[in-house]
Amino acid sequence: MRKIIFVTGNSHKVAEASYIMSGIGIKVEQNNCGYPELQDENLEKIAGFGAQWAANKLNCEVMVDDSGLFIEALGGFPGPYSAYVFDTLGNEKILKLMEGETNRKAVFRCVIGYCKPGYEPRVFSGEVAGVIAGGIRGNGGFGYDPILEVGGITFGEMPDEEKNSLSHRYLALVNFAGWLEE
Repeated sequence: MRKIIFVTGNSHKVAEASYIMSGIGIKVEQNNCGYPELQDENLEKIAGFGAQWAANKLNCEVMVDDSGLFIEALGGFPGPYSAYVFDTLGNEKILKLMEGETNRKAVFRCVIGYCKPGYEPRVFSGEVAGVIAGGIRGNGGFGYDPILEVGGITFGEMPDEEKNSLSHRYLALVNFAGWLEE
């Protein structure tokens, strides 16, 4: 079975990727060695840079994930800084920023970066549009899942199987898997 190293400290992302990639005979293994994160507004550039750096450092084929929540009323904030903002502010303060806001449109974006040592990286994206909920709903998922509502339900309220079949990460991984199978 082919193996790809997923460079991330987030075991939830690894579980989601393993669920999808196992369907095409690829074993996903986690390595949380980290990589320098390019400071840029473009998730594709960030993921590509990280994948190339990690592939050359670890000397094997790798994948990385760069994701963000882009809230229209906040000018796309937190965007590429979503992990830092979540760790610093959390969902409660994001909801506070949205108090009284009628435009609650938001997009979850995920970009998977893939690279082999000595090669240029490839990137694969997926996104899901929704709205910021009026409060935290659900105990499932992680990160912003309890505040992004899609079709009347937050990702935090969905069973993992449902979320994993329509999330932004799922869509990016499906694009990646399709390319691997070509």
